[in-house]
Amino acid sequence: MGRLERIWIKRARMGPMDPKDTAELVPGKGLAGNANQGGHRQVTVITAERWAELEEELGATIDPRSRRANLFVSGLDLTDCRDKVLRIGSCRLSMLGETRPCDLMDKMHPGLQNAMKPRWRGGAYGQVLEGGSISVGDEAAWE
Repeated sequence: MGRLERIWIKRARMGPMDPKDTAELVPGKGLAGNANQGGHRQVTVITAERWAELEEELGATIDPRSRRANLFVSGLDLTDCRDKVLRIGSCRLSMLGETRPCDLMDKMHPGLQNAMKPRWRGGAYGQVLEGGSISVGDEAAWE
């Protein structure tokens, strides 16, 4: 059993990631107000455990917002989660694949891109199957 720890909304392409306590997941679109609406990667997810691993490996404390993901969860393993359904609160996400890190990560912190490559540390992406409101603290679990 996991927990939704943080929510971030990207207000514009390449724009800042704004923290939110609550957000709305919209089927077929993603997070309401997020710059990336619709398409294949509607929502991106990273985990606290994998983030802690890469911080230890790099010997640095790095704001997880640097990853530019929408949801930060704890207590779940995203490794090989393709074709699984993730429930957050009453919402459901169909997880479609690994979010591979790009060279922008090294601009956030030297070596971050390579540190994200093992064990899906860069997170995963999916599409909204069932939408609704989500809040920091909501339960997150695999169906």
